[in-house]
Amino acid sequence: MPHFPMDSPDSVRSLPARRSVLGAMAATAAAPTLLGLSSPASAASAAPVAQPRALPGGGDLGPNVIVFDPSTSGIQAKLDEVFRQQESAQFGTGRYALLFKPGTYNGLNAQLGFYTSIAGLGLSPDDTSINGDVTVDAGWFNGNATQNFWRSAENLALTPVSGTNRWAVAQAAPFRRMHVRGGLNLAPTGYGWASGGYIADSRIDGSVGPYSQQQWYTRDSSVGGWANAVWNMVFSGVQGAPAQSFPNPPYTTLDTTPVSREKPFLYLNGSEYRVFLPERRTNARGTTWGSGTPRGTSLPLTQFYVAKPGVTAATLNAALAQGLHLLLTPGIYHLDQPIQVNRAGTVVLGLGYATLIPDNGVTALRTADVDGVRLAGFLIDAGPVNSSTLLEVGPTGASASHSANPTTVQDVFIRIGGAGAGKATTSMVINSRDTIIDHTWVWRADHGTGVGWETNRADFGIRVNGDDVLATGLFVEHFNKFDVQWYGQRGRTIFFQNEKAYDAPNQAAIQNGSVKGYAAYKVADSVTTHEGWGLGSYCYYNVDPTIVQHNGFAAPNTPGVKFHDLLVVSLGGQGQYEHVVNETGAPTSGTSTVPSTVVSYP
Repeated sequence: MPHFPMDSPDSVRSLPARRSVLGAMAATAAAPTLLGLSSPASAASAAPVAQPRALPGGGDLGPNVIVFDPSTSGIQAKLDEVFRQQESAQFGTGRYALLFKPGTYNGLNAQLGFYTSIAGLGLSPDDTSINGDVTVDAGWFNGNATQNFWRSAENLALTPVSGTNRWAVAQAAPFRRMHVRGGLNLAPTGYGWASGGYIADSRIDGSVGPYSQQQWYTRDSSVGGWANAVWNMVFSGVQGAPAQSFPNPPYTTLDTTPVSREKPFLYLNGSEYRVFLPERRTNARGTTWGSGTPRGTSLPLTQFYVAKPGVTAATLNAALAQGLHLLLTPGIYHLDQPIQVNRAGTVVLGLGYATLIPDNGVTALRTADVDGVRLAGFLIDAGPVNSSTLLEVGPTGASASHSANPTTVQDVFIRIGGAGAGKATTSMVINSRDTIIDHTWVWRADHGTGVGWETNRADFGIRVNGDDVLATGLFVEHFNKFDVQWYGQRGRTIFFQNEKAYDAPNQAAIQNGSVKGYAAYKVADSVTTHEGWGLGSYCYYNVDPTIVQHNGFAAPNTPGVKFHDLLVVSLGGQGQYEHVVNETGAPTSGTSTVPSTVVSYP
């Protein structure tokens, strides 16, 4: 594969990097009526004696949730043990959540490998302080951070030993609700390639240094400064963000985020585990926790079915039907039928990259067209038998308004291939109106096992049918046809990162009728209102470098469909784009990895 040297931050600025190819307690307390939930206890007490015994709520969190408090001995040794196991286990089966009770911890360096989440258990990040670091670097991959996927940090305050914390990640590695009392470096040691990333609801007192990071999205946060940009840096609702200046430097800055609602999180109230549900915000700017206790509601763990690997889909659905929420502890879950979420306000929260694998071609999870469902913190891995869909939010034809209490899909990641053969026609389908997709990576694998043009066939990444859907932090890559198709009215996307499928065998394989290639982001001809900010598509047709992609973005040419700050990039000249959006934008050319940009369309 071609090599672009990255020796220093200065060289990064002049030569952008490229992406590598390579228990149990009975549920007795009713949920808050605000969430529209019924009491599991009352449902159980009304049941006839002949009915199956009610499933319990609450219970222990299983062996792969490791909980520390300041008096725990050997914390660093345990952190090191998990990291040694997970550092290079890109497609392994280990899954871990490292949880820290409120208090102060000194002298720690929590290095995070694959499928490892670290989080504090306070209501505020400042409740759990680590005088030390939470580190992601790329020593396992010779200083290349473009495959540092599937790990997360949440709800902690860090005082880095050197004054700057290193978080060199790529996709599916959220940094949420964090307070860094110093700076944040988003590049690996040596400033090698990096391809991230996402920050939300966080405060970085010092400056953020992206260095070799190709693209990044930061939402509803506060930063002390921002050092540089490579291709596409997008900010919404970020205090201290650089001013709008795309394409030179390529900063896209929105003063506020139109609608946001932070991810649910586990915390301790005394000795009781609860799940906090942050409230919805409009035109948000800055963190939710800066002025004290965040606003929202909370649920006791006794209202959750605490799932362990090996549980059947039938049991998960029985728990949901009983009125319980789902907490998926770390591990791998095989499903022979869809998880069906029918009740308004239901929470499905995963810990430690809990992974759902649909068997025999089923859909992993479906929701009804109801208010306020929260899906967060899990990975869906396609099975070897083709699934028509992997995740469906709302049924076909869903039309109810959910503007006051939308469904949120947050840190829900989808993978087709890589860990083994997998197939899916369309990965994620959004039918319900007003849904917020807040950080997802939907990935048809370009490396690993079970990878090939037909082996991990996946034609479409995301299809949005519902009206008024908002995507904040959309990463969708390598699908055989369209990566994103948008049919709903009044859709909005803030930040989009895409690579077209590397492994297309020839031009004919991607021909879309008379059009050369399928656009990465396609707005349907029937749409009259749509808007996007900070959207990028890259091609690396290394199997046949002569392939031509007509454009990265396709949409009806109408005043109500607007784009701001678009780019397409040919990585090392492996394939080319003729235009950026529709017939607009200069073609890419040659072997130099230089974006072609469009500041405003139409």
